[in-house]
Amino acid sequence: MEEKKARSTFSSLGFVLAAAGSAVGLGNLWRFPYLAAKDGGGLFILIYLVLVLSFGFALMTSEIALGRKTQKSPVAAFGEIGKTWKFVGWGATIIPALIIPYYAAIGGWVCKYAFTYLTGHGRDAVDASGGFFQTAIGITADGSVAWQPILWFFIFITATFIIVYLGVENGIEKASVILMPILLIIIIFIAGYSTFVKDEVSGRTALQGLSIYLVPNFKGLTLVKFLNIVLDAMGQMFYSLSLAMGIMITYGSYMKKDSSMPKSINQIELFDTGIALLAGFIMVPTVYCFLGEEGLGSAGPSLMFIALPQVFNGMGSFGLVIGALFFVLVIFAALTSCISLMEAVTATIMDRFNQSRKVSVIITYAIALVIGLIVCLGYNKFLFEVSFASVSGGQILDILDWATNSFLMPIVAILTCIVVGWVWGTDKALEEVQLNGEKFPRKPIFVVMTKYIAPVLLFIILLNSFGLFG
Repeated sequence: MEEKKARSTFSSLGFVLAAAGSAVGLGNLWRFPYLAAKDGGGLFILIYLVLVLSFGFALMTSEIALGRKTQKSPVAAFGEIGKTWKFVGWGATIIPALIIPYYAAIGGWVCKYAFTYLTGHGRDAVDASGGFFQTAIGITADGSVAWQPILWFFIFITATFIIVYLGVENGIEKASVILMPILLIIIIFIAGYSTFVKDEVSGRTALQGLSIYLVPNFKGLTLVKFLNIVLDAMGQMFYSLSLAMGIMITYGSYMKKDSSMPKSINQIELFDTGIALLAGFIMVPTVYCFLGEEGLGSAGPSLMFIALPQVFNGMGSFGLVIGALFFVLVIFAALTSCISLMEAVTATIMDRFNQSRKVSVIITYAIALVIGLIVCLGYNKFLFEVSFASVSGGQILDILDWATNSFLMPIVAILTCIVVGWVWGTDKALEEVQLNGEKFPRKPIFVVMTKYIAPVLLFIILLNSFGLFG
């Protein structure tokens, strides 16, 4: 009982902004627009929205309810259900511990681009061959060690550490209350401006690109292609809402008992999905406007770090301002997500090993520094050739990304559905959701998705990660 009384808590607004900040990250601003352009525009968006309001909603509700009911971080929360299930909590803790280092490395890349634009050298980032980007991530022609990626990684991960070190109320909540509104203002401004730009050379307009983004494209649609779009949307939704990472359980444990859980969940869904859609408004129309349909084919790092600088350059002098604002926006989004990842690991160390916040976050920070340094050096030509990455056939960052997002997260999510749906029971979860007598219109969806449909869909995602569906 003493631990529960002493546990830090979010205000109602603080919880929503912190949880939304966790959900709004690189996945929304980077991966969502690319998938929307690739997978039929409005068709992908429609499928994504349906999944968020059903599949994602059920998983998020399960995790937040478990966290608030137990008032504990993942390992201890699952342990409250039964000692047998503690391993699920450990799995949910290992995932963010592995994500933090490479997420912070990518955050460092974004910092490098933001600094370049803010110092008036945005045109230096315009390189269709990707040379500037290769330098930013540490690829050098002579195989020497590039220290800039390590420096920017260190700055980003240290900023995350400081905020988490300051605690729930004084660190995470205050940062979220400041960063999230600014993030929203910037993305609305850029989306509004970008929608009406025109490329004087080709004559294409962003409004033409907007139709590609919003209007469903059924051209060449087959059953196999439709299923692949559904799988893409499920994977994006799964990552975007910060599910199966222990984050929502941890943040749920900081949620006050008198806060309305159904209302908070609705607000998180709205915030997360709104930011993702606005990111699409920025990227898809403008990339089409200046680079055509070929530009929309850019995936992964190429879209944000190679294609977009060309787009900003095509906008003229004001495009450099837009570029600076955009990369500052991405820093804020990445930072709020990385904060939640670090907090999930820190909270587990605090609860499981009875350590202070200061000691716990320093341990988490130290682990992230070591693994993150390896990730940064993984792009060095010489070190890459003698590293595990050369044996496995992929970069260290890619290996960690696949292991967490495509393998561990679906497994943890399946087990969470089993524990909440069948061991703890949806009735007990619903008691926590409706603790203050709130109405819960989506109760039937929650029960059916948690117990039956979500585990099946998650198993399909897991099989797809091994290429079983194409």
